[in-house]
Formats: sequence, C-alpha cells, structure tokens
Amino acid sequence: MSLRFDGVMTNAPARSIDLAAKFDLFDRQWTPHRIARFDGHQLVLAKVEGEFVWHDHADHDEVFLPIDGVLLMDFENGHTVEVRPGEVLVVPKGTRHRPRTRDGECRVLLIDPLDVQHTGDEKTELTVDDYPEI
Repeated sequence: MSLRFDGVMTNAPARSIDLAAKFDLFDRQWTPHRIARFDGHQLVLAKVEGEFVWHDHADHDEVFLPIDGVLLMDFENGHTVEVRPGEVLVVPKGTRHRPRTRDGECRVLLIDPLDVQHTGDEKTELTVDDYPEI
C-alpha cells in the first residue's frame, strides 16, 4: 500500500508524529513549521505569544487546534473566541481575524491548504513565505 507523507509517495508503513519533539526543534514565535502534507493540505505547528496581524484567507478555511496554552481569536465584528487544548476552531474563508494569547505562549497545530499564506494578503515583518519543514 502506498501512502503519502511529507509529499512523497512511499511504501513505508504509516508512523506517528511526536508533536512535543517537533515543538522542541524551534523557538521562533509566529513562524509556521510544516510537519506533514496530505491531499493538498498541510499540518503546521506554531508557537505563538502576544498578538498576530489582522488578516483573512479569501479562498480557504483555517483550522486551529491548541496543544497547550490558550489561543484567543478576535474577529472584526468585535467577537472573541477562547480556544483551549482539546478544542478546535475553524475560521471560515474570508473572515477577518487576529490570533493572540493572553497568558503566555500557546502551542498550536494548524491545518491549512498547501498554498495558504499565514498572513493572508497582508505582508508584514511576521510574514513567512516558505515554511520550514521539520
């Protein structure tokens, strides 16, 4: 049976990914790190603290799953959603949003299409064009 891992077809058996070990490989805040690719999508890890930029994704939904810490998602209409470990938040495409934290760092898993830009059409000092693969 062939399966795809990190964009490569292989006959190797499926294997799990140790999220804690992957998080230990980087320290930079707000920089997505790709850990797997599948069906035109990617699993991305990020360490976040403080506030990110307001942005949207015109053509893609965005999925946030905190691993530890609390993620706050602000929406342009003034609504804020608190997302804790064990919870998931789907931000619909075209929805202007800003991730942030309140009490220290949050480690988050994101599920995005491969071609998504984490700052949407906004270009800032936080924009990362090529996600590191770990």
